[in-house]
Amino acid sequence: MADGLAPPDLSPADGLSTKQRRWATLAIFTALAMASLDTAIANIALPAIAADLHATPADVIWVVNVYQIAMVATLLPLGALGEIVGHQRIYIGGLVLFTAASVACALAWSLETLLVARVLQGLGAAGIMSVNTALIGFVYPKRMLGRGFGHNALVVATSFTLGPTIASSILSVATWPWLFAINLPFGLIAIAIGLKTLPKMSRATHAFDFPGALLAAGCLGLLILGLGSAAHQTAAPVVIAELAFGLLFGWLLLRRQAGHPAPMLPVDLFRRPVFALSAATAICSFSVQGLAFVSLPFYFEDVLHRSQVETGFFLTPWPLVVGIMAPIAGRLSDRYPAGILGGIGLAMLGVGMALLAMLPPEPSITNIVWRMVICGAGFGFFQAPNMKALMSSAPAGRSGSASGIVATARLTGQTTGAALAAFCFGMVGHQGATWALALGAGFAAVGCVMSFLRLVVRPS
Repeated sequence: MADGLAPPDLSPADGLSTKQRRWATLAIFTALAMASLDTAIANIALPAIAADLHATPADVIWVVNVYQIAMVATLLPLGALGEIVGHQRIYIGGLVLFTAASVACALAWSLETLLVARVLQGLGAAGIMSVNTALIGFVYPKRMLGRGFGHNALVVATSFTLGPTIASSILSVATWPWLFAINLPFGLIAIAIGLKTLPKMSRATHAFDFPGALLAAGCLGLLILGLGSAAHQTAAPVVIAELAFGLLFGWLLLRRQAGHPAPMLPVDLFRRPVFALSAATAICSFSVQGLAFVSLPFYFEDVLHRSQVETGFFLTPWPLVVGIMAPIAGRLSDRYPAGILGGIGLAMLGVGMALLAMLPPEPSITNIVWRMVICGAGFGFFQAPNMKALMSSAPAGRSGSASGIVATARLTGQTTGAALAAFCFGMVGHQGATWALALGAGFAAVGCVMSFLRLVVRPS
């Protein structure tokens, strides 16, 4: 093969029976739900972990940070490795590591041992997330691909919605280690099903670039760490150093992989207009989500003086409506262009964010909830069509890299949104929530324009 890639399988799902497809889907979505739930569960457990392990709040926050950094740093390398060794192997390997690391988290006797276990858990989650979207493309037939991505968004939204409730319920009857130990039975079931049902896929023939993988991990890990440090108001020289070294590693990676048939940082895919616009649109949308979900709790509790329970209630409509709208949008994306569906969804999201920014001084419950419903409907209407557009615009042999970009765009957007929300609070205090929501409306507007641009660019 001149380009070093295995021949694309144009209809990978056609060889699967309906029964095998259903069981493979169950394995994929079970693992995805576990990885999605884990961040929310860990957030709820932080006070209990700090008390039990005698750690300060500033130190215990690393339980969340190291997980996210380990995950985002290895998404692209593992996605590229999946193209060489097989996506199903990366997925099963990630699931095995995630399950084993969950047990290690439950058995941790100090903050240091818990952090090591969380790093391993983040690596396992990266194995799951990096090839999750590619596997959906191999399990669902092309005529049902939008539906598959809609179900994927439904699983993530449901996990996000139920995560705090599940964590609070477990903590009401057990100690925090059980939040991690509960992953064991579900992980073993998903592993057993996945080993029997996940399809084997064609592989690339080029070798894996280990130095390139280290540069990619350093680039993304330091950039995300730098954004997180900025959000936590770390000293400016530290933030600048982290971002500068991240950019340096990225530059070295581009130099090293120039001319590579499948570069770890897939610049070749970004030369495809639809792929580049879909990835940029995803970053914009998840930046909106990050801005909203960081700023709104402070607004509800500090400005409106609502309780934590009420705040949780106010935040619930967004992911709940995403879960309702995502499968609908997924089905529609099998018939209508993603540029139209995504543009409509982001327009709704922008309107919802602007309406939240213009809330009256003492809004009623109804005033808050219907605005959150508009935001959730817009975000859910955008997500599945955009995911389908991004994956469909990449060659079949590069599905691993495209899947890694899907997950990387989501985490990059969420981290960027969180950092910008923190910046708004640092600039104007309690009014920062209003500024962050208005900024989110602006991001949604930019994403809306980029989504509609996909209707006029020439597909590769």
